[in-house]
Amino acid sequence: MNCFQTQQTQADEESLLEALRAAALQAHGAVRAEAAGRGELKMASTLTLGLFVWPVGYIMQIGDSRCYHWTNGKLHLVTRDQTIAQDLVDQGVLPIERMAKSPFRNVLARAIGADEATPEVTRIDLSPDIRVLFCSDGLTKLVSDEEIGEQVALTRSSEQLCRTLLAMALDRGGSDNVTILAARVIPS
Repeated sequence: MNCFQTQQTQADEESLLEALRAAALQAHGAVRAEAAGRGELKMASTLTLGLFVWPVGYIMQIGDSRCYHWTNGKLHLVTRDQTIAQDLVDQGVLPIERMAKSPFRNVLARAIGADEATPEVTRIDLSPDIRVLFCSDGLTKLVSDEEIGEQVALTRSSEQLCRTLLAMALDRGGSDNVTILAARVIPS
């Protein structure tokens, strides 16, 4: 990827977003090629990443791993799950209150290496003391957004937050990968 300066123009930002999308699609192609080389029918992964250039953050996502940010005492979901259930809700076919019980809630519509990969990039404004949390669905299947928000509010240490959320998921029978990364911007 090209260098991205903090004093960027609109054209520079669009160039960065295109570079992020291109990198994700390159990874998608590489996973598909590896699967074909091994004779595998399925090989796929979710991808959620953050690129932070003060005072802006760019969150790119494919799949259902999530990014949240905590500002002004509230947890905000940055990403949108790329699942069949979420697509049905977006199309107005499935009422949102039924999504949690849908058999399609964890069926990926898009992923790196799957039939389709559609990288979505979201821009967030950074502020002093913002907290950012990345996690796989191994956490969000078992720990609600409300519970995640409560733990972010209670815990100042990023390491302790990750340990607490991991323990919650494992105590509830976590059988999927549980990946959690937390960070915060500390005012100088």
